[in-house]
Amino acid sequence: MDWQPDEQGLQQVLQLLKDSQSPNTATQRIVQDKLKQLNQFPDFNNYLIFVLTRLKSEDEPTRSLSGLILKNNVKAHYQSFPPPVADFIKQECLNNIGDASSLIRATIGILITTIASKGELQMWPELLPQLCNLLNSEDYNTCEGAFGALQKICEDSSELLDSDALNRPLNIMIPKFLQFFKHCSPKIRSHAIACVNQFIMDRAQALMDNIDTFIEHLFALAVDDDPEVRKNVCRALVMLLEVRIDRLIPHMHSIIQYMLQRTQDHDENVALEACEFWLTLAEQPICKEVLASHLVQLIPILVNGMKYSEIDIILLKGDVEEDEAVPDSEQDIKPRFHKSRTVTLPHEAERPDGSEDAEDDDDDDALSDWNLRKCSAAALDVLANVFREELLPHLLPLLKGLLFHPEWVVKESGILVLGAIAEGCMQGMVPYLPELIPHLIQCLSDKKALVRSIACWTLSRYAHWVVSQPPDMHLKPLMTELLKRILDGNKRVQEAACSAFATLEEEACTELVPYLSYILDTLVFAFGKYQHKNLLILYDAIGTLADSVGHHLNQPEYIQKLMPPLIQKWNELKDEDKDLFPLLECLSSVATALQSGFLPYCEPVYQRCVTLVQKTLAQAMMYTQHPEQYEAPDKDFMIVALDLLSGLAEGLGGHVEQLVARSNIMTLLFQCMQDSMPEVRQSSFALLGDLTKACFIHVKPCIAEFMPILGTNLNPEFISVCNNATWAIGEICMHMGAEMQPYVQMVLNNLVEIINRPNTPKTLLENTGRLTSPSAIPAITIGRLGYVCPQEVAPMLQQFIRPWCTSLRNIRDNEEKDSAFRGICMMIGVNPGGVVQDFIFFCDAVASWVSPKDDLRDMFYKILHGFKDQVGEENWQQFSEQFPPLLKERLAAFYGV
Repeated sequence: MDWQPDEQGLQQVLQLLKDSQSPNTATQRIVQDKLKQLNQFPDFNNYLIFVLTRLKSEDEPTRSLSGLILKNNVKAHYQSFPPPVADFIKQECLNNIGDASSLIRATIGILITTIASKGELQMWPELLPQLCNLLNSEDYNTCEGAFGALQKICEDSSELLDSDALNRPLNIMIPKFLQFFKHCSPKIRSHAIACVNQFIMDRAQALMDNIDTFIEHLFALAVDDDPEVRKNVCRALVMLLEVRIDRLIPHMHSIIQYMLQRTQDHDENVALEACEFWLTLAEQPICKEVLASHLVQLIPILVNGMKYSEIDIILLKGDVEEDEAVPDSEQDIKPRFHKSRTVTLPHEAERPDGSEDAEDDDDDDALSDWNLRKCSAAALDVLANVFREELLPHLLPLLKGLLFHPEWVVKESGILVLGAIAEGCMQGMVPYLPELIPHLIQCLSDKKALVRSIACWTLSRYAHWVVSQPPDMHLKPLMTELLKRILDGNKRVQEAACSAFATLEEEACTELVPYLSYILDTLVFAFGKYQHKNLLILYDAIGTLADSVGHHLNQPEYIQKLMPPLIQKWNELKDEDKDLFPLLECLSSVATALQSGFLPYCEPVYQRCVTLVQKTLAQAMMYTQHPEQYEAPDKDFMIVALDLLSGLAEGLGGHVEQLVARSNIMTLLFQCMQDSMPEVRQSSFALLGDLTKACFIHVKPCIAEFMPILGTNLNPEFISVCNNATWAIGEICMHMGAEMQPYVQMVLNNLVEIINRPNTPKTLLENTGRLTSPSAIPAITIGRLGYVCPQEVAPMLQQFIRPWCTSLRNIRDNEEKDSAFRGICMMIGVNPGGVVQDFIFFCDAVASWVSPKDDLRDMFYKILHGFKDQVGEENWQQFSEQFPPLLKERLAAFYGV
């Protein structure tokens, strides 16, 4: 017998659905309580499905709402539905998927998908066959409703549909979907492509078996009248370009022609999908070959796509000039993520090119959703990196017209073009820059805010070149104008100027020292002027300034300008305010730069960091013990506090000793080093290393407890944690001396294993933009272990000498390299046989020194001559024949061998 509702109960449920549409919050609260009560009765769900599928006399919003409440119940409690209730719901869904109302069809589709995603695809074997069967219905609504549901299932469960768990239903579904590409209804054609598209990226076998039919059908739909169909065709071709380019190559010329048209489609969604094609093509090795002849058409289309649309300008309030007094709405502020501190070796191999991420690639953060302008700019950027100078003949004639155009929207897009090609076309742009940079600097005072803000961004992309010229030519005028823009009346311009200035600081470094007074006046003035969002960017600009000029900031007049406003903000913020993150990061850079100049401010800052760590640990413990009562803490507070403590230890050196003495930081550190979150451990090992250098007297009593924890963290799976733990062990060695002996075996094997890993990434890009080969830090630590305990480490020499030498040859002369090489020399003294097979690598590493200290040079001299005497003149001649000429020259010149 079919389930029937009780009339009174039905009226009660309907009344509840009506009330829940009321805007009154008190009514809403009553509704929520009532729902909780009713959910105690399993057949409440029967009423809900009954309203959705059977009560055709009710209005659509009420019926749909009934379905959405049911969907939430399915999500939360489906496992506890009695079988008759679950069966009734499933049956009703399948019987009514063709409801006359498209809203109800969609709601039923969502409900079906939700049940399916509850692990029910296996438990509901008739679902897919029935839906596929309903596609054949003569009734449009039934076909469309079934397709809508199938599309949602394909989106949610694409992997499962291609698995043996379900007997590979795709083998039937894909050919079935392909038949509907020719359906007379555009909605159904669109559903069919969208369903198949879900399986491209995973290279589902059933799709690969039908790939040629699929592509043929796509081509047939290329000129479809319906924008949704065209959008799905473009999306399919972009994905195929990534996974089955072999199948597209024969048709590439016509696909490119098609995409050129679609990138100009009057429907912006279609144009955006098509524009993605150029981004994807740029990553393919064949890009240059297939695209070169089409650049003449493509470049103007991309450039044209970079203009703001009228909608953009409305959304960006592009005609609002002065908005600095309008408070920010909280949802405009993107969450900030703190990058944990990673130890790098000082002044190591030069900065890699392009260490600026491409993610700053446009300035419209307020429109952070992807749009045609951003996609066109990104495409031009990546193509500039593929074609380099070859792009310029197509661009320069256009640029002239854009940059001096009377309409601001056009001029603005020209400035964006110039910024987008900065990285790829730099070489070719150099002859034009002496003329262009002054023009861009002029644009910084344009009357349109959006022109001023894009000029900031584009100039930042050429900062490297500006800094390479005599400072009076471009650096000084650029800096002067950017500082004015930092105080602009428009918030978007303030933000763009602050970010651009931070980039300029990174490039200019100490070139800024003569202007420090003027820079600080501006940044400090901005403190009183900025709304919430830009304050966070201002902290970043101040921190970057401190990183860039270092100890030059340690002048009484600068400290008096900078510190009071920073400390004032510090005092205003509560311990649970996330704005502390950027402020703590900023103070960490300032403390490191000011060194002893930070002393007057260090006590309250130090205390608060310790409190933040302590609070977070306490919250974490309460959450672990009673997860139902307490919330999990945000550990970022602790990470940022640990990093600032590192900054204090590094900046204040020995002066930090009294602060450590009066606090329980070593106990807290012991807990942090064992935290489950890798970033917490990463920052705590950095702090341990810095405290070891600054005040070993407080670290020494803890060594017996700390060393086993350090040993277990030598796990290259977490490369930065491992890196920092390794560095801390090396620092501890240097202070422990021979007393390190009991701990050598705890760490040595892991270090040797790490240094021998073939797949350690060649570069570890830290947030400082410095480059460290990750095996350099293990090599230094192994050398330092050997320096203090040669007898214990030397027997393993042969197992690590070759990677040890290759990872330290690229590091500049410094203290760490010095102690490591002394260690190696002492180990060779204990176990000369360990180096024989790889002696050429040792020679090469020795030759990498520019100016070793005299006693270290003597050690090298003795080892080289000892080896030469050992093998005899003739053998040495043969041996040194294999040296590269440069190595031969250096060894002869410095060591007479």
